Amino acid sequence: MSESSPSPSAPVPAPPSAPPGPAAHGPAAGPAPVGLRMLGGFVRRHRAATAAVAGWSVMESLPALFSGLLVAAALDRGFLAGHPATGMFWLGLLGVAMVLRAAMTRELTPRLGRLVEPLRDELVTEVVSGAVRRAVGGARGDAGAGVAQLTVQVESVRSLVSALLRSARQLGVSLVMALIGLAALSAPVAAATLPPVLLTLALCVPRLRGLAGRQRAQLRAEERLTTTAGEAFGGIRDVVACGARDRVASDITARIAGHEDACRATARTMSGNTLLVAAGSQLPLLALLVAAPALLRGGTLSVGELLGATSYLMSGVTPALRALVAVLGSWGVQLDTVLRRLGGAMAPAAPVPAPGRIPLSPDLSLKGVAYAYGPCAVPVIDDLSLDVPAGSHLVVVGPSGAGKSTLTMLMAGLAVADSGRLTLGGVPVEEADRAWLRREVTLIPQEAYVFTGTVRDNLRYLRPEAADAELTASLAAVGALGLVERLGGLDAPVGLDGPELSAGEKQLVALARAHASAASVVLLDEAGCHLDPAAEARAEEAFAARGTTLVVVAHRISSALRGGRVLVLDGRRTAVGTHEELLVTSPLYRDLVGHWMSGRSAGPRTDAPARPTA
Repeated sequence: MSESSPSPSAPVPAPPSAPPGPAAHGPAAGPAPVGLRMLGGFVRRHRAATAAVAGWSVMESLPALFSGLLVAAALDRGFLAGHPATGMFWLGLLGVAMVLRAAMTRELTPRLGRLVEPLRDELVTEVVSGAVRRAVGGARGDAGAGVAQLTVQVESVRSLVSALLRSARQLGVSLVMALIGLAALSAPVAAATLPPVLLTLALCVPRLRGLAGRQRAQLRAEERLTTTAGEAFGGIRDVVACGARDRVASDITARIAGHEDACRATARTMSGNTLLVAAGSQLPLLALLVAAPALLRGGTLSVGELLGATSYLMSGVTPALRALVAVLGSWGVQLDTVLRRLGGAMAPAAPVPAPGRIPLSPDLSLKGVAYAYGPCAVPVIDDLSLDVPAGSHLVVVGPSGAGKSTLTMLMAGLAVADSGRLTLGGVPVEEADRAWLRREVTLIPQEAYVFTGTVRDNLRYLRPEAADAELTASLAAVGALGLVERLGGLDAPVGLDGPELSAGEKQLVALARAHASAASVVLLDEAGCHLDPAAEARAEEAFAARGTTLVVVAHRISSALRGGRVLVLDGRRTAVGTHEELLVTSPLYRDLVGHWMSGRSAGPRTDAPARPTA
């Protein structure tokens, strides 16, 4: 093909930016979380570094373990026993523990980096490998999506894992140490306070899973809204021409409502988690205060132990529990979402499809073909039947939005008809061998593309073995030889490395590229709209002289005068015939010819040769 080919309640630091990345890059959720399995495999492969981080984390959390015990000792053995120096000694030990904690944190930071950076490198390797595998399997779109995910999603994983290792790790270890210290201080106190904490954790874990699912649903709703709006705005001309404004507005409104519902569901789950943690974190302290008088009277609990237990709960258990759930509900859920999306890029390549059928001739045939831009949209092409024999020349005309460009996309195999049958040499286009289509069918759209490289690189894009003499002949045939000579010949740079070309000059390069190809079917979708009439006529005649099947979407009605047959597209009121026949049988065609003729008589002369214009 040419220009187109078938082809939290407690204060927590703000989370890092972790956008989910492009929509087209794999499902938001799936039965096989490849990214999560990859993270688990990474931890297993780096057991030594993980064990070092765990060991240093325990040492970092020693103040959380001993704080209540030291406070109780300072009171019971020191201040309340009339020994203030002893009390100060125990408090001094607590101060030393805090200083050691700061030193442990300093030593731990580089060890965290030894986990985070290799994780990023391995993710990059996995995503690139997956993209290459998918490209080898022919999934071009998936491969490109995988590479596009590198810059955003891999960096998001690195940032989120780093944040979780800094915050969630410290909070989780501190919570465990505080609970162990509380149990060591007083078994009755632990029996009264531990159940609410464990119950809160048991209730929060499944709710976090639910939150992750709702956030993924919110993301999918956002993607659907973006896709629907993008398609509507991109085809607004056809939407207006087909009278589908109300239908499209209804579709977009439904997508907006779906996204709003998803956002509300996420907000409700987050609010429920916040209330649950707030209640669960306060229950242990309430249980201690209720049980304290009886424990003190019975001698089960001393005043120092009561204060130490209160210290554990107020400065350790309660804030750590609240912050931990908040962090996991924010960064943890984001990490789960991003890893699941990255899993699409890491997945093995899809099986290579079996080769399609190779058409025996470039005959085009349409039988009752219909195509609409959505399941409820009015068809832009409706019940179209048409035969385009091999070597014939067909010109397509019609008002804006009538489906002319859509027809060329269907013929090129870039779109599939909703109903009817479109065949090439008797083979349905969707069943045709893709390599054959790319080689034998060339579609040049209105906006031509020039690749960065030399003129020769551009002209050989569809036929790498073409000799310079053949390229020069094609340049001369379509009227682009003078342009190439001004640029400096076949070795002249174009694209980003060369001079800026006008839109008409780009069209000349694209036309010459298609002419030099081995295509037996050429589809020109207003491919000369930026050329003057004489240059456009020369290019069309050059393709007709090749003996290829030629379909021209006309920019000027003069193209219809050069074609053997003309197709007037107008929904179900299509008409096919010669120029003379259609002047008699098609009112729309008469109107189009009349508008063009009146425009020629009212304006300056437009049929004289001129340099291509933008």
